[in-house]
Amino acid sequence: MHWLMLMIWCYRDAKIRSRRQDHIPGVPLRIGADNVMPVSSVRDLGVYLDADVSMSTHISRTVLSCFGILRQIRIVQRSLPRHAVTALVISLVLTRLDYCNSVLAGLPANLLNRLQAVINASARLICSARKSDHITPILMDLHWLRIQERIQYKLCVLVFKCKHSLAPAYLSEQLQQVAQLESRQCLRSSSSSAFVVPATRRSTLDDRSFCAASTRAWNSLQPTVTAASTLSSFRRHLKSHLFTKSFPSCWLT
Repeated sequence: MHWLMLMIWCYRDAKIRSRRQDHIPGVPLRIGADNVMPVSSVRDLGVYLDADVSMSTHISRTVLSCFGILRQIRIVQRSLPRHAVTALVISLVLTRLDYCNSVLAGLPANLLNRLQAVINASARLICSARKSDHITPILMDLHWLRIQERIQYKLCVLVFKCKHSLAPAYLSEQLQQVAQLESRQCLRSSSSSAFVVPATRRSTLDDRSFCAASTRAWNSLQPTVTAASTLSSFRRHLKSHLFTKSFPSCWLT
């Protein structure tokens, strides 16, 4: 039954994407004195945006560049100590995965798993592990988050900055705390640090917008994390919280 529901959802999602692509005109657009030819994807600030907003082009190019860098690091790995290899991987590979990764919120697992494969390969390279070795102990030893938690980390940090007036106004204006609602002034929730989650429609990708994805990520945090008063302490508590979320089995014993 679960597989049938998944197949139906994938088929419906594919039809929605195809309809969006059909809306792209096939003739040049006249903008001023220039003719601009429509394309299936564009690059803006280093992020590739597809016509159907699937982010598949961005993920494909990111994965390709990261594995290319890992191959180059592997060539000189034997001539470098482990801390130098770790520094290279973090600065050249993980930074690429973390750059603007908040736009990847809400993507299906088959796309995010490709980015997770880059993290796994990076961890195995640093620890000189074989491909058949279990990746969880390696990631725990490096204290690395999985890709889902890395995205949530970025979203929650942005919300914290919006809450404390550390973010640009165009981001802060999209968020509203539950305590600021007039209808909640006399309720117990008036002292809550939660944010209002806007109503969205999955078919229009509204659930992947910043105001929807970020507020859901923030509201899922524990009060001990959201109560942090400084950005440095919030990052520290958030990393610990998400690390236990990435590897829940290691905290059961």
